[in-house]
Amino acid sequence: MTEAAAELPPAPEEARAVFGEFFPEAVRYAELLADAGVKRGLIGPREVPRLWERHLLNCAVLSEVVPQGVTVCDVGSGAGLPGIPLALVRRDLKITLLEPLLRRTTFLQEAVELLGLDHVTVVRGRAEEVLGKLQPVHVVTARAVAPLDRLAGWGVPLLRPYGEMLALKGDTAEEELVSAKTALTKLGVVKTSVLHVGEGVVDPLSTVVRVEVGESPGGVRFAAKRAKAARVGRTRRRR
Repeated sequence: MTEAAAELPPAPEEARAVFGEFFPEAVRYAELLADAGVKRGLIGPREVPRLWERHLLNCAVLSEVVPQGVTVCDVGSGAGLPGIPLALVRRDLKITLLEPLLRRTTFLQEAVELLGLDHVTVVRGRAEEVLGKLQPVHVVTARAVAPLDRLAGWGVPLLRPYGEMLALKGDTAEEELVSAKTALTKLGVVKTSVLHVGEGVVDPLSTVVRVEVGESPGGVRFAAKRAKAARVGRTRRRR
């Protein structure tokens, strides 16, 4: 056990309530983050003492606003946040962890297998590279990946019509929404809102920016790219 793993505090009582029967798996994931996650540079050692409140619980409460039984793509999943905590509390979801870096996808695959998350798939790649290769999803999630306008440019095109992107953000959520308004409109976004989740679990509450799209996720330009990718896929299958 590394020194960082030794510093991992006991799970708070809120974690038992949130993760329920999968609390033991949540503990294993926390231990994995505190050990291999630190060794491989996926999280900083200073984050270990606040892994539960700042990371696992902060992400798990996102489940409050994810609809039942939908498909989810966690863009820029990194160490699996928020995708893995969400997967632990929501076995009804089909989740793809999308991450471009090999060392991170290797860690994610190990975590998924260790935790028995058979409803989770790990895909290596950038969002713009998998457009047309991955089936469009109901929900895109992300956390601390990029400013909202850039994040939406990656995540929104992966949505199916009338889907939504849920981005965990901080105190600047409202400001980011205002500055990203023009970019979001071009991407086919029809509605935005800022939500606060995790009442009685995390303090401060987790802030979520919800971005909802209409019938053309990503706008006209991405509709054309999707159509082209679909045509290429059909041609390959006929060969």
